[in-house]
Amino acid sequence: MKILVPIKRVADPDNANKVKVSADGTQVTTEGLEWKMNPFDEWALEAALRLTEDGAAKSRVGEVVLVSVGPKEAVATVREGLAKGAERGVIVEGNDNDLDSNVIAAALAAVAKKESPDLIVMGKQTVDGDSNVAGTVLADKLGWPIINYAMRIETSDDGKTFAIKRDLDVGVASVKVTGPVVITVSDSILHPESVKNGVTPADFKYPEAEGGRYASLKGIMQAKKKPIAEQTLSGLGVDAKRTVTYKKFELPPARSGQTTFVESVEELVEKLRTEAKVL
Repeated sequence: MKILVPIKRVADPDNANKVKVSADGTQVTTEGLEWKMNPFDEWALEAALRLTEDGAAKSRVGEVVLVSVGPKEAVATVREGLAKGAERGVIVEGNDNDLDSNVIAAALAAVAKKESPDLIVMGKQTVDGDSNVAGTVLADKLGWPIINYAMRIETSDDGKTFAIKRDLDVGVASVKVTGPVVITVSDSILHPESVKNGVTPADFKYPEAEGGRYASLKGIMQAKKKPIAEQTLSGLGVDAKRTVTYKKFELPPARSGQTTFVESVEELVEKLRTEAKVL
């Protein structure tokens, strides 16, 4: 099974308190921030690795191809994914400020048509844009089905069909789909028994983890030799004109640090209605 996993380099969300807005309010500045793989994409990569390995024997039985659309510096993020076990990488060069979900989806669709994967697994959103759009637009461009918010993925025929459980606000939905398909994942996909590929023994359990696996020293050394192809938006025939623009950014107002105590629920409701005006 061949899986394409889109990944993005984002400013570390743990440094959110350091985020600043430019003086004219036209952009969020990233000076002084550290970069890391989008956490949602880490979950997707872990799911893809589990689908393409014998977890008990720790052997690879498929191929994971990473693709990142962004600046050349994103190669470090791709290398991180290769160190964790992915086989190859693709970088489509682009300036983050010139990209939106539609451009990203068009670039990913062009790469998918070249790679012909059995499956695309991606994070449900990025921590910077938070739009949760790219996966749906990508599936539309490819003419593939899409399953959002996957919390459990099972296949037993090398990725021809999938049984998927979706994590919804109102419960869990069970879906069966024939590939190729686009799947976006939630953090529940990291549960020890959330991915079954028909190769890893059914009674095998992955360790509990808040994120994906760590790269081993051996994996880091091997990643230096793994290939990363370079592409451009124009070379892929992608219209790089974004359709979504942001007019202005503002930081939330600072908290006053003052606390008001109320004697009853009725008083609280009254203050929320008349003073805070949120009801």
